[in-house]
Amino acid sequence: MTEYYLLIKSLHIISLIAWMAGMLYLPRLYVYHVDAKQGGELDETLKIMERRLLRLIINPAMIATLIFGILLIYITKTLDSSINGHWFHAKVGLLILMFAAHGMMARYRKAFLRGENKHSKRFYKILNEVPTVLMIAIVLLAVMKPF
Repeated sequence: MTEYYLLIKSLHIISLIAWMAGMLYLPRLYVYHVDAKQGGELDETLKIMERRLLRLIINPAMIATLIFGILLIYITKTLDSSINGHWFHAKVGLLILMFAAHGMMARYRKAFLRGENKHSKRFYKILNEVPTVLMIAIVLLAVMKPF
């Protein structure tokens, strides 16, 4: 399995990029959706775009990121003892928060689908920053292994 380490690491990074691209774009769609007239053409178009983005890009990319990440843990445990450090536990904690943000965004999509959105444009603009901050922290922990 170690001979595939670089390939698996590359696939992990590629799937992470796809996941984050979707996680950064979806809240922007919600910002526009807040102003769309319910039942109007824009409302229906955004519903389709949000569903496709979540189901065809974000969800599969998240699953691939998780699978390749687990494979990397398995391989790395035999090569690198630093995976047992506190940085790794902090990274996993932040990753759990990223999964929570993903779940929240999926729940908000369903609220738009039912015409029950209760949040403002400002809320979604702030939500748009959450994956960015988490991603930066996770990457810094993974690369720098500060503690």
